[in-house]
Amino acid sequence: MQVDKIDSHDKERLCVVTPVYNERDVIGFVLEKWHSALEALGIDFEIRPYNDGSTDDTLAVLRQAAHRIGKRISVRDKPNGGHGNTILTGYREAAADGFDWIFQVDSDDEMGPEQFPDLWEKRGDCDLLVGLRHGRLQILSRKIVSCISRLCVRLFYGKGIWDVNSPYRLMRVSAFRSFYEALPLSTFAPNVILSGLSARYGLRMFEMHVPQHDRATGEVSIRKWGLFRAAIKSFWQTVSFSFIERGLRR
Repeated sequence: MQVDKIDSHDKERLCVVTPVYNERDVIGFVLEKWHSALEALGIDFEIRPYNDGSTDDTLAVLRQAAHRIGKRISVRDKPNGGHGNTILTGYREAAADGFDWIFQVDSDDEMGPEQFPDLWEKRGDCDLLVGLRHGRLQILSRKIVSCISRLCVRLFYGKGIWDVNSPYRLMRVSAFRSFYEALPLSTFAPNVILSGLSARYGLRMFEMHVPQHDRATGEVSIRKWGLFRAAIKSFWQTVSFSFIERGLRR
């Protein structure tokens, strides 16, 4: 895979990719908050909330919010494919549409825009900028899964960022475009593999603490044994892709 690095700040365009599933109670507020924060920075941006086959009236709420807030909100609707499929679809489409930067953030309002200006300010010398989640008390099983993901990336790709699956990441499209295309849309946790590829290819990385708090509405989609099954799937795909990608380079 070829990685191109471009340092120019001229007319940089930002696409915010947000996967949304059954978040009708909070998504309108989340969009308004991020829209206000990005406008205050004077960024040329577009927020793309991807409705991932929600079974409630999330799609209607999204469309109402877009109409109310303005043209910088572009609602996308797709059949349910899961978090990984949704964000990877967003990455590919944003790259194809000529955006210079992609920022991924989840729609549950667990991590807000308050620290984003600091992340954005550091982009000149970096290709990947990540919010290191802190402040939220996590159950033991989630801590174990996070630890396994981090060790997996370090063993099979190299040492890089600490929070390998953070849903608060800013990526330079010119550095990641080939990665987005190489990953199958069926990838369960593409952010983990993208973190690994960043380490393998020596991309310039930056990580800073960003507060994370418990969600106020909705519920976590993966619980108990489902979490471990998801972790096994992610681990297998991460390790497998490491060897597949090495073979493609030969």
